[in-house]
Amino acid sequence: MDSRVLATVVATAGSTYRKAGARMLIMADGSYLGLLSGGCMEADLASHARHVIADGVPRAIEYDMRGPDDVLFGLGAGCEGAMRILLEPAGRESPAGAALAAAGRTAQRGETTTLVVVHESDQLPLGTYHTLSRLPPVLQAASRQALAESASRNVVWDVGGARQRAFAQFLAPPPQLLVCGAGPDVSPLVVAARNLGWGGTVVDHRPAYALESRFPGAKVLLADARALRETVDLKRYHAALVMSHHLKSDESYLRELAEAGVPEYIGLLGPRVRRERLAKELGPTEAILRARIRGPVGIDIGALTPEAIALSIITQIHAWLAGRADC
Repeated sequence: MDSRVLATVVATAGSTYRKAGARMLIMADGSYLGLLSGGCMEADLASHARHVIADGVPRAIEYDMRGPDDVLFGLGAGCEGAMRILLEPAGRESPAGAALAAAGRTAQRGETTTLVVVHESDQLPLGTYHTLSRLPPVLQAASRQALAESASRNVVWDVGGARQRAFAQFLAPPPQLLVCGAGPDVSPLVVAARNLGWGGTVVDHRPAYALESRFPGAKVLLADARALRETVDLKRYHAALVMSHHLKSDESYLRELAEAGVPEYIGLLGPRVRRERLAKELGPTEAILRARIRGPVGIDIGALTPEAIALSIITQIHAWLAGRADC
């Protein structure tokens, strides 16, 4: 008997706390990892999860919190939205566990993938699928289209007059952050990135700074700034931060990033006058980098401490990754 249940949002309407594709794990004792609402429905989901644990049968639950009928559910959330959530066993030997593990291995390789969540069908077992060979052509095609378009999609089809529904979810690998410099102010950045599920690499030319013990969860490399392209596969990174607090090293990092042409986002720590001085040192190279550099890096939140500065930087990168303007 599985003692864990995977809850996946498969469809939403109106204003909801999380959108389709969001997941949480519910334990047999009612505790959970992750959130699908602001705490409005987790207790009710835990109650349904106990039934899934008891009989091992996946089931879809719907919550409609639009209008006065919300009170009838005993939730009183007032979110003005509706959610459909699939609950399924998620023990180590479960199909859901195997699907998530396979998707995780793909993400670790820095590759995109898809998961297909069947949540209404009288032809297929409800649940999360990663191996497409077990799915009908309509879902295989939907998975390929989601991968090609880098976008998740709902799938509705008919079998013998009976409606079937699934959610084909596009999954990109987690963002990878490269930090050029390993000063004391880098630690809060690494922590913030890790808390968001991002991957991180820290590189520095100083042996006293380039220590893995200082940056738990991050890869730490000791290397000359002038050899950045030889040391790091820059194509793997979504954003780079240049913050060694050493002018010549920062210049070398910027030259290496200019030659590589990636990543598209480069954050430069320090005041505007320092950026202007680096621009003079870089000469023609500065023009190559100009459109990619954010400097001074970060959103102006009045940050003074290393933790607040890290927050301003991570916020700007997050907004940029999400396609928000002026970031």
